[in-house]
Amino acid sequence: MTTKDAYPRHNPLFLPSVCFSFPFLPSTLINQSIFQYTTQMATDLRVGGKYRIGKKIGSGSFGDIYLGVNIVSGEEVAIKLESIKAKHPQLEYESKVYKSLAGGVGVPFVRWYGTECDYNAMVLDLLGPSLEDLFNFCSRKFSLKTVLLLADQLISRVEYTHSRNFIHRDIKPDNFLMGIGKRGNQVNVIDFGLAKKYRDPKTHLHIPYRENKNLTGTARYTSINTHLGVEQSRRDDLESLGYVLMYFLRGQLPWQGLKAATKKQKYDRIMEKKMTTPTELLTRGFPNEFAIYLNYCRSLRFDDKPDYSYLRKLFRDLFVREAFQYDYVFDWSVQPRSVADEMQLANPSTSAIPRAPVRRVVGEEDPEGQKGGTDRQLRSQTKAGVTPAPPPVRRIRPADEPVPQAWY
Repeated sequence: MTTKDAYPRHNPLFLPSVCFSFPFLPSTLINQSIFQYTTQMATDLRVGGKYRIGKKIGSGSFGDIYLGVNIVSGEEVAIKLESIKAKHPQLEYESKVYKSLAGGVGVPFVRWYGTECDYNAMVLDLLGPSLEDLFNFCSRKFSLKTVLLLADQLISRVEYTHSRNFIHRDIKPDNFLMGIGKRGNQVNVIDFGLAKKYRDPKTHLHIPYRENKNLTGTARYTSINTHLGVEQSRRDDLESLGYVLMYFLRGQLPWQGLKAATKKQKYDRIMEKKMTTPTELLTRGFPNEFAIYLNYCRSLRFDDKPDYSYLRKLFRDLFVREAFQYDYVFDWSVQPRSVADEMQLANPSTSAIPRAPVRRVVGEEDPEGQKGGTDRQLRSQTKAGVTPAPPPVRRIRPADEPVPQAWY
């Protein structure tokens, strides 16, 4: 059954004209009429001519995500909507980035992009839960085996993005989703709203080094150089990934939960804590490979090409030394589940997100876990004296080729 939540809160796509013909009607009756009308019209709410919009399944800083279905084939998809009146429209740009990355393993395929009524719409492959959702589901700790299984795929996703001339600039657990069905063991990368070209596609000329840049990304995982205002490059995506891996192993990072009066002071405290926490301390109690990884990323120069194969081999050798089996058995695969949990994981159209035993940490009460804005957004908001509202967590989903059965 379709509910109110299945429709954007502002500028509904359809409104019954009767509500405007009789302005003396009570507002409660008008609201009820709108709800009944939109519910009845749900089967006719389409984008791209053949994608019917269903219930809302997620939100992002630049739009909301809905479950959709191809009325010709019956295939389920994800549909992202953005108001054409958005102050900083990003969906068209994001769709172009996706198309530039098309064909890569673990990258959503854009089925359609266009404008319908008052909304820009992008139709994507449907995916499963994010790594943040699964982290919560596993009581906010991943085993070394699961982290190493993920690390191999995560490094490959970042490498592919870089090979197509883009840096992601918002590497975090929320932006990596597992696949569904036969590709349920595949990690997928999403949310390219903050992505940026770091080199010319033809000449491979790297963008120039700059300073005094606004923080773009999510403060908890951004690199030290990003905090310092340095233009981001490939090294920063990989450093952020290193923090994600330690977050999974430790359960939290040393700079989480810091108190401050303003967001800027909060970011400054996070930066200070990152800079004063040696990698050896951050990785204490875990294999030395994680310290080696972070030290390598921090040693890269601005325009250096990272040695992705070296980083993958670092963790693959550790995997073999620990005598783990490459069997795709992640921590969430062996967690005891209730019948409801099983239904949720097996049927993403009902709920793609497994129930977490602990509350989500990313949210309004946890600013360092929030996404930053684009440089253009932050400049305009600062001039206007506006503090941007924290974006809700976003979820979508895709699929591609299966990952190799073995590393060797």
